Amino acid sequence: MSILHTVNKSPFERNSLESCLKFANGGDPVLLFEDGVYAVLKGTSAEGQVKAALDNQSVYVLGPDLAARGFTEDRVIEGVKVVDYAGFVDLAAENDKVQAWL
Repeated sequence: MSILHTVNKSPFERNSLESCLKFANGGDPVLLFEDGVYAVLKGTSAEGQVKAALDNQSVYVLGPDLAARGFTEDRVIEGVKVVDYAGFVDLAAENDKVQAWL
């Protein structure tokens, strides 16, 4: 059973991403949106954590939320896939469950 894990909190304010990655099964996709997008930016303290996750999981970020915070796709860690709202819906539909990490 596949689970889409979603994180909407900044890794600099909460440990939601850390908890998500600790409990997510290998192969389960992770989607970052709202303030969770800060985790996928190059050069931050969360970069190592995200790069390590990419070894076992697909990591996605919601493009409109990046743009809303003034970031472009060239700031995103290599290997992280940028999706739009339709991509978010597709991810939710492709997986058996959605687990939100708050």
